[in-house]
Amino acid sequence: MSVVLLVRHGQASWGAADYDELSATGVEQSRVLGRALAARGLVPDLVVRGAMRRHRQTGDAVLEGGGWDVDLVEDVGWNEFDHRQMLELHPKSAGDDEELTRAQFQRWFEEATRRWTSGEFADEYDESFTSFGDRVDDALRRTIAALEGRPTALVLTSGGPVSWVATSLLGGGAEVWSQLNPVTVNSSVTKVVVGRRGATLVSFNEHSHLEAVDPGLITYR
Repeated sequence: MSVVLLVRHGQASWGAADYDELSATGVEQSRVLGRALAARGLVPDLVVRGAMRRHRQTGDAVLEGGGWDVDLVEDVGWNEFDHRQMLELHPKSAGDDEELTRAQFQRWFEEATRRWTSGEFADEYDESFTSFGDRVDDALRRTIAALEGRPTALVLTSGGPVSWVATSLLGGGAEVWSQLNPVTVNSSVTKVVVGRRGATLVSFNEHSHLEAVDPGLITYR
């Protein structure tokens, strides 16, 4: 039996000119996770990360916290969906020239997500929601194959892929994914067990390592 631990990256720089950069909090969240996993005696046999900067930075901080000297394998299949294009293809409710409040932005993001996941406008996106799910499914299969029966893989990715793996293994679709994705905590761990029955979801969004150190480290963006 093998285990795949899916880690959402640490907090990125939401609202900044370059989102794809860990904040100071994001770096600390990742170090805390590494220390917590190492304290449990975990030493990953395989570490895989997406190709985004926040994935690389999370991986570096997790390995530092864990004190592990392990090579990182990069797999673009674990990259996040393109939220910028998703927003661009759905006009702002408050008008293009107005600065949105937090509540207004959240409504816009949710509306844009529903448009993307509906499949009705799939041809307008560089990557449809269905193609996104297929890409993540393929990434999980590659990771499991690369483990070659060894005990533990650690995957540094984003909330979208983590939520899709959970959704897919539960037999759900866009509606389930849309409920899981917004509540995925930065540096949280989702556990998938691989055995004779294939891959099985055991836990989702576990973040007690943050609660134990400082509940203020719990973030969703």
